Amino acid sequence: MNKSTTGQQVRQQFLQFFDNKQHRVVPSAPLLPANDPTLLFVNAGMVPFKDLFLGKQKRPYSRATSVQKCVRAGGKHNDLENVGRTARHHTFFEMLGNFSFGDYFKQEACVYAWEFFTQLLRLDPKRLHVTVFGGQQGLCAADMQTQQIWQDVVGVPAQQIQQCGAADNFWSMGETGPCGPCTEIHYDRRDLCSGSFGDDPEGDGMVELWNLVFMQYERHADGSLTDLPRPCVDTGMGLERLCTVLQQANSNYDTDLLQPLLQQAQQQSGRVYKASDSDDDVSLRVLADHSRCVAFLIADGVMPANEGRGYVLRRILRRAVRHGEQLGLNKPFLHELCGQVVALNAAAYPELLQAQALVQQVVLQEEEAFRRTLQRGLQLFATQVKQLPKGNTQLPGDVVFRLHETYGFPPDLTAVLAREQGLHIDWDGFAVAKQQHNEASASQLGLQGVQTIYKDLALEFGATPFVEQPQDCPTARVLALLDAQGSSVACLTQNQRGIAVLHRTPFYGESGGQAGDIGVVADSNNNKAQVVDTQKVAGLHLHHVHVQQGQLTVNQQLRCSIDQQRRQGLRHHHSATHLLHSALRQVLGTHVTQKGSLVQDARLRFDFSHFAPLTPQQLQQIQQRVNSWIQHNDAAQAAHMSLNEAKQQGALALFGEKYGDSVRVIRLGKNSLELCGGTHVQRTGDIGSLMIVSDSPVSAGVRRIEAVSGSAAVQHAWQQQQEILTLAQLLSVSPADAASRLRNLLQQQRQLQHQLTQLQNQQASQQASQTVQQARDINGVQTICQQLADGIDMHALRSQCDAIRQQLGSALVVLASTQPDNSWKIVVALTKDLQPQYHAGKLAAALATAAGGRGGGRPDFAQAGGPDSTKLKQALQQLPQLLQQQS
Repeated sequence: MNKSTTGQQVRQQFLQFFDNKQHRVVPSAPLLPANDPTLLFVNAGMVPFKDLFLGKQKRPYSRATSVQKCVRAGGKHNDLENVGRTARHHTFFEMLGNFSFGDYFKQEACVYAWEFFTQLLRLDPKRLHVTVFGGQQGLCAADMQTQQIWQDVVGVPAQQIQQCGAADNFWSMGETGPCGPCTEIHYDRRDLCSGSFGDDPEGDGMVELWNLVFMQYERHADGSLTDLPRPCVDTGMGLERLCTVLQQANSNYDTDLLQPLLQQAQQQSGRVYKASDSDDDVSLRVLADHSRCVAFLIADGVMPANEGRGYVLRRILRRAVRHGEQLGLNKPFLHELCGQVVALNAAAYPELLQAQALVQQVVLQEEEAFRRTLQRGLQLFATQVKQLPKGNTQLPGDVVFRLHETYGFPPDLTAVLAREQGLHIDWDGFAVAKQQHNEASASQLGLQGVQTIYKDLALEFGATPFVEQPQDCPTARVLALLDAQGSSVACLTQNQRGIAVLHRTPFYGESGGQAGDIGVVADSNNNKAQVVDTQKVAGLHLHHVHVQQGQLTVNQQLRCSIDQQRRQGLRHHHSATHLLHSALRQVLGTHVTQKGSLVQDARLRFDFSHFAPLTPQQLQQIQQRVNSWIQHNDAAQAAHMSLNEAKQQGALALFGEKYGDSVRVIRLGKNSLELCGGTHVQRTGDIGSLMIVSDSPVSAGVRRIEAVSGSAAVQHAWQQQQEILTLAQLLSVSPADAASRLRNLLQQQRQLQHQLTQLQNQQASQQASQTVQQARDINGVQTICQQLADGIDMHALRSQCDAIRQQLGSALVVLASTQPDNSWKIVVALTKDLQPQYHAGKLAAALATAAGGRGGGRPDFAQAGGPDSTKLKQALQQLPQLLQQQS
């Protein structure tokens, strides 16, 4: 065992070891599960191989190894508040794993693990202890086979082997499905520990390192187990724990994976880390852990949001900021810590370096927004306390939860503030509100899988191939038909709608943002159906059909005719999307990655990672680059190659997209190389031209460009030209002079508006001098409450209100006016000295309610309005009563 072994060296040693054992080295998948919406994030090394274990997918290898990025936060792993308080719990971690898909089984897995530990890493075998499944009544017998392998084949002494129950040593993929016993390898370091922190039920000395799962059974709905025809092996080992042992550290936080982050957090806060349970040390550990999770999630395409995965990211980020506040970090800091995460991990995960600018900018913006939220939360807390009935010292739990869930205000901070006010919190009520929210929002995470019928069809027929050139697919055979309710049927008759699955198809199924093809399928007997859409699900091309004549039947041979004009528009816009992506990366930076797209025959929409609005100059540069590449008229080239080869050539891939070992790469000249299965032009010149229509924000760190190309671009240009001609006619100038003329008119308008505002202010001041003479005392307050002349707009009302306040020095001012459309407007203003006693926003709201309208605003100034001016006078007469109620 070499104490100086780094985390990066361990990654390399592990992969090389299993590479030498004929395992395919598979790169880490993104943290967003591909085609598995049942998970929030990839949370184990086996997730990218899930379909192989279930027998729903085949790959050209039967054994694999990986170092997989994992996140456990949210969903079932919603114990975020414990991170930082224990020595080994993390939101983000790396899992080393080796896998067998019907290849080797228990003996090889145990031998490989022991060899890696004792021969390569040189761990003392006397410190390695093993647990095996000891059997459980109603489940299955003890795994004596594995125990015998450890003793007789590997040579582990009997006293270092322990049998455990199903809770520790039996694993299943779910209530039903593949399952089996597992065996764990622990490292005894009880005499090596110098003490650690946190309440860890495993103890600080005996560290679980490696879990070897043997999937040999299928569990059925009645709980019975049957043998799987192809048993599999799934192993997982946390890199952080292994480094703790190898580097003889006291905890994961003392390894080279996390220690540099702790050091930077200390430098930022001026606090000293003492590896204790103190509040400061907990907060420093939170910053080290959460910064990793935040940086990796954003780099893999997750953006802060109010639901789903984005909400989990937002919670983690905000928790880090809150702990930074507790360390005295009152200015944005987390983006700098995320920069250190990139520096530490870029060698193993180059996607971090590519996304560094995006990561740091998104984190900075989110932290700044959250700090503003905290200030609003303090105000809301004060409002809730003020509304408590006299003598009530309990803050309702639903209020505390609402502050947390809606405004991001942390419950523990609410508890601190409550104690300062002599209040206590109804935590039972908080738990009830939280439970109700979780139950209501569970279905909103979008965690629903592919329908079973499509999975069954994919298992029966396999993937249905797409043939891009229609002449290469003149006919196709019907494999299966589904009716409008999704049930399998033998035929669809005239006027029926349903889905047809063909053994091959020239119809492109919607994927990669490109809309599905439409067209017609027919046979020689005048049976005919309109294809109104084509989708791609589980590898199947699903043709949504409307039978127009005769019927469609299973095994029927059909002629396939796609809508060629629409396909041409789709090709133009899809190829234009690739060129647009490359131009964005060249002009804005390599942090730009595709976050979504829509390719239609008449337009394209492209969502991409970027943190600021595009300037007119940037938009012009992007458009010019794309059009210059179009004019170059390069040939479009499609090639099939391995995923690794494509990446080595610099091909762009989409985060979260699931690719096989063989991928299709589209090259459009020297500037665009992307993984893509869609349809494209033959030469870039076929696109014609590209015109950017708009640039707009989608969410934090994500923007959207809409554009048109081909004939749609010509149409858009013609419409713009007509608008310019119409504008020129209205201005009585030539089209070339229209912009200059309009600019001069707008300048004149601004000057006249400025003069008008000055006159209105003068008039307001003069009227104010007259109005202040009519001030009267209401409830001990100088009050002006008047309905002014009809037709005075809100700006004039505000101006006169300010002038009256200034002249009186201490006053409440309420001014109103009816409008030409019979509506009314009110402004309410208070001088500063009256604000502790009265609230302008509440007064405006009350007056508005009395007059059949709506209103509200700040404590010092508010406004209201409504549709019926006949109620205004009566409402103003209620002001003395309203003042009495507020005092």
